[in-house]
Amino acid sequence: MKNILKLFIGAFLVLTFSSCNEFLDINVDPNSPSQPSLDLLLPATQVSIGVHIGGGATNRIATVIMQHATQNGPSRFDLTGSTFQTPWNGIYSEALTDLEIIIREGTAKNQWSYVGIAKLEKAYIYSVLVDLWGDVPFSEASKGDGNLNPKFEKGEDIYKSLFTMIDEAVADLNKTPYVSPGNVDLFYRGDRLSWIRMANSLKLKLLNQIRLVPAEQARVKQEINALIAGGQLILTNTQDFTFKFGATETPQNRHPIHISDYRATKDFWMDQGFMERLYNNDDPRLRFYVYRQTNNAGVNFTRTSNGYGGRYTGDPTGAPADNAVRATFGIYPYGGLYDNNPISGLPTTNVFLTNMGVNSPANFRVVTTSDGSGAGIFPIITASMVNFILAEAALTLGTTGDPKEYYKNAITLNLNAINSFVQAPGNSGTVMSTTTITTFVNDRLAKYDAAPANAKLREVMTEKYISLFGNGIESYIDYRRTGIPTLMAPISPLNPFPLRFTYSQRELNTNTAAPAQNNFTTPVFWDL
Repeated sequence: MKNILKLFIGAFLVLTFSSCNEFLDINVDPNSPSQPSLDLLLPATQVSIGVHIGGGATNRIATVIMQHATQNGPSRFDLTGSTFQTPWNGIYSEALTDLEIIIREGTAKNQWSYVGIAKLEKAYIYSVLVDLWGDVPFSEASKGDGNLNPKFEKGEDIYKSLFTMIDEAVADLNKTPYVSPGNVDLFYRGDRLSWIRMANSLKLKLLNQIRLVPAEQARVKQEINALIAGGQLILTNTQDFTFKFGATETPQNRHPIHISDYRATKDFWMDQGFMERLYNNDDPRLRFYVYRQTNNAGVNFTRTSNGYGGRYTGDPTGAPADNAVRATFGIYPYGGLYDNNPISGLPTTNVFLTNMGVNSPANFRVVTTSDGSGAGIFPIITASMVNFILAEAALTLGTTGDPKEYYKNAITLNLNAINSFVQAPGNSGTVMSTTTITTFVNDRLAKYDAAPANAKLREVMTEKYISLFGNGIESYIDYRRTGIPTLMAPISPLNPFPLRFTYSQRELNTNTAAPAQNNFTTPVFWDL
């Protein structure tokens, strides 16, 4: 994976600085520069977030646990010390190490834009580490001081430091003069206000995640209301905090999921329960999320259905020679193909998932590396997510605003984001019309209105779960906090549902300060 990361870094630097010949003549390994170069280190940290968190085992396993897709081992909760070894090592030895250098050197050189951005990336990464693993190395980690045995600190204490870190980052970004990093910042091209919106939205997310902690509830409500009043949150799709992968194979910078499944062999099946959830609820996103390689494969690949051939979670049977018939990932958010082929057996009562305007004759095909752009995204914090969070907070904490309006905005933003993605260069698909979006949202709002007061959160969180396709980490966080949505029981689980991830065995073997392997039935501190 380290070599893959370097290929991604190289590809993004080439694309970012394609007009800067002198820059490209520098023969420097971004992970080991002879002199710290902030212009090299910053994009390297951002690519590391995309690869190790968005494209690596962290997001992949969370995606399987949350039944957006499935694999034999993870869907049976078969997690070991080697399961997350690569992303754990990459996050600590690459991303966090480089961020510490940026913060140290940027402070010394008064490069406050770099310092502020680095602190926000660091805060996000550590929040993910705590959310997934619980207690992790923090204050003594990745300092470059030769300490190979950093202590593991309590997740609750780390969270307190992260709130302080976010505030410090905003203060750094507000220092004058502000010198933008420009295109070396792969997220926002150095736009200060965009990073401040990200900071506030990250704080909102973390506050909401600790809303069940008794000692935090009053503060959480007060601070969320302050963030709402401030108005500087991610509230439009153009402000989304999203990592964008590229479309090239040489050098390779496509979305790792596209790389793994748009080939003869495949790493995943589509989760049958998830496909049925969308199919049975007349959800037009099914055509964007899933691509059928054939028109008649069904569950377990019997040739009797409508092409949505996947596996139910926890299926323990071996993998047959099914790569050419199983359904696979679609255009959103992985840069695959849009499924515009007829779907047999659709209910005549369907309004949104229909066969209007489909290919005639059908154009099914077995996907290859040349299908789709591969220019997928990892949606980290989006305007849709922010509105779902605000709806949850309003329902559970009584924070400012109408939860129904937030819910409406969240669904609308998600559908419009899918449309925008489909229209991006290199992608091809049929966009949802304004009428379709409005009618679909109104249909969901009617169900929300019909739900009793104690079930409205279920409507919100279930819809958020569907919209989070592509970010299994956030779905996994939400599910542990709320128990929503209702998931299918795995067919043959090997272990109980994991409430945290297993530590890297290499870390346990080499760090004398490490605890015993995680008991993954023990919840993290905010999961009450």
